[in-house]
Amino acid sequence: MLSCWLSRLCRGFSTPTGRITHPSRDSLSRTLVLSSQGRIPGEGTEGLCPLNEFSSFVARTNTCGELRSSHLGQEVTLCGWIQYRRQNIFLVLRDFHGLVQVVIPQEESAAAVRKILCEAPVESVVQVSGTVISRPPGQENPKMPTGEIEIKVKTAELLNSCKKLPFEVKDFVKKTEALRLQYRYLDLRSFQMQYNLRLRSQMVMKMREYLCNLHGFVDIETPTLFKRTPGGAKEFVIPSREPGKFYCLPQSPQQFKQLLMVGGLDRYFQVARCYRDEGSRPDRQPEFTQIDIEMSFVDQTGIQRLIEGLLQYSWPNDKDPLVVPFPSLTFAEALASYGTDKPDTRFGMKIIDISDVFRNTEVGFLQDALSKPQGTIKAICISEGTYLKRKDLESIRKFAADHFNQEVLPVFPKASRNWNSPVAQSILEEQGSELIRLMEIREDDVVLLTAGEHKKACSVLGKLRLECADLLEARGLVLRDPALFSFLWVVDFPLFLPKEENPGELESAHHPFTAPHPSDIQLLYTEPEKVRSLHYDLVLNGSEIGGGSIRIHDAELQRYILATLLKEDVKLLSHLLQALDFGAPPHGGIALGLDRLICLVTGAPSIRDVIAFPKSFRGHDLMSNAPDSLPPEELKPYHIQVSWPADSEAEKSSLNQPYCPES
Repeated sequence: MLSCWLSRLCRGFSTPTGRITHPSRDSLSRTLVLSSQGRIPGEGTEGLCPLNEFSSFVARTNTCGELRSSHLGQEVTLCGWIQYRRQNIFLVLRDFHGLVQVVIPQEESAAAVRKILCEAPVESVVQVSGTVISRPPGQENPKMPTGEIEIKVKTAELLNSCKKLPFEVKDFVKKTEALRLQYRYLDLRSFQMQYNLRLRSQMVMKMREYLCNLHGFVDIETPTLFKRTPGGAKEFVIPSREPGKFYCLPQSPQQFKQLLMVGGLDRYFQVARCYRDEGSRPDRQPEFTQIDIEMSFVDQTGIQRLIEGLLQYSWPNDKDPLVVPFPSLTFAEALASYGTDKPDTRFGMKIIDISDVFRNTEVGFLQDALSKPQGTIKAICISEGTYLKRKDLESIRKFAADHFNQEVLPVFPKASRNWNSPVAQSILEEQGSELIRLMEIREDDVVLLTAGEHKKACSVLGKLRLECADLLEARGLVLRDPALFSFLWVVDFPLFLPKEENPGELESAHHPFTAPHPSDIQLLYTEPEKVRSLHYDLVLNGSEIGGGSIRIHDAELQRYILATLLKEDVKLLSHLLQALDFGAPPHGGIALGLDRLICLVTGAPSIRDVIAFPKSFRGHDLMSNAPDSLPPEELKPYHIQVSWPADSEAEKSSLNQPYCPES
């Protein structure tokens, strides 16, 4: 039976928290090795891929990675890249399936074949034909799936020679990300990129199958050229030929999918391209992909069960099966226990409220905190925190002061070394035994304690929880199993948040089409800042991978929220408000961030490693140099002109020069 990841990948994904496996190219070729009959001759049929011709319609008879001793004596034609050559006697040929050793003929009669195979540079593309033979005894390579055989070449053709490369196409060769993006077409040849993109393709295929074939969803494409949407992220603006009028690229298909529900489509799905002009963020791309879903006559629980089933069905078989239903926390619970609305639940170190322990404290800064509204005392217990160095603790305290204006006090209740400050010593003398009991403190644990307003205290400890995990893992401890997938639903978000630039005004916490919680409807008209929403997020290992909500389907309620509470111009959404007046069904949906999901599943360090042609950290395409300038005559039909910064005069003048072809 095929045992490695890609045999499972090509036969489909089972009813699937799982483990990340980073297969080698050898394991890739060992498992994606279908013969012309759709399986490896001589091996069992249980669990094999369905018939799938990787060599149909093309010049080769087989792929490099599929050949085995069961193919001995067969005449084969292979196409691929020269991986490396040894002493002009052997070369290794590579394709997406794997590697195979080719014997370069030494006979005088095969001088032309030898010349081609010996002189072609590494990474040149060749086609060879020959016979599958056994390797000489003692020369087998058990680390190579094709290691029992080699190809005795009869004919060879150089399909394309390769010039000197900017870097070696080998996974172990370190390259800067900028160089990888500049020569992305070379980087895509690497095993890891092949693995990431093929896994992505298979998961999307299974998602389509689950939604469309098993649950009646309709795959519908929505427009890319749209108009400005109030609220939300910044949008890319596209000029039109009508003076002063512009399109915008959609942040998401949000309005269209709601209109599809009004149109009676009932169940919509799309692998949607979305665009946000958010500048440089390490975990974001200006263009990204969502698994976009909307349903009529559904509630929050229905959406959650659908997504759990979708992920189970599309989950790779080389990972441990997903256990459903996923656990759930309210927004308030997540903030209180983890200091964030996207907690990493793979490890503990939860925030504990220890206010009651210190109600009668004599310690001044604790007294001050408890005397104020919303004042609390919070703490986290850093397991084996004595691995932290003094400079780590100073860095932690400085981070809290600089970013949160919050004092954080390290306390060593049972540690062998005494780094307690006088204030920490006073706390231990006053309530040390109760603190140890409440927080279940063990030898070598360290407590980080802070006091202040509830949300602020939780937020700073939430950040420090992750920072301490980073520091401890840098010391060799394992807190967050990289092979564990810990899913979590976060629900009951606030419907509104105060605007950062003007806290007296409100903005949508999710988007303005999110329905309020039924229990809080009356608060909309009296205390809207207290209203909870029917918004839900899906979190995986501390990253938000999905978000959605039940929508407002009542036009009057939608108009009230837009105009009265959010102070938005309802004319921009007149088409949607009109549609809601024409018999809109109750509906809700969700969008999964495909790039981030695949990034976590593959264990890639960045979402750029799971996108074929991503933008750089600054939003540039380093391969094609996009975005690029346009000469004034090409801008004229759009009735726009560029206002050049002073330091761009040279570029401006070069654009105004007449075009001269190279001589």
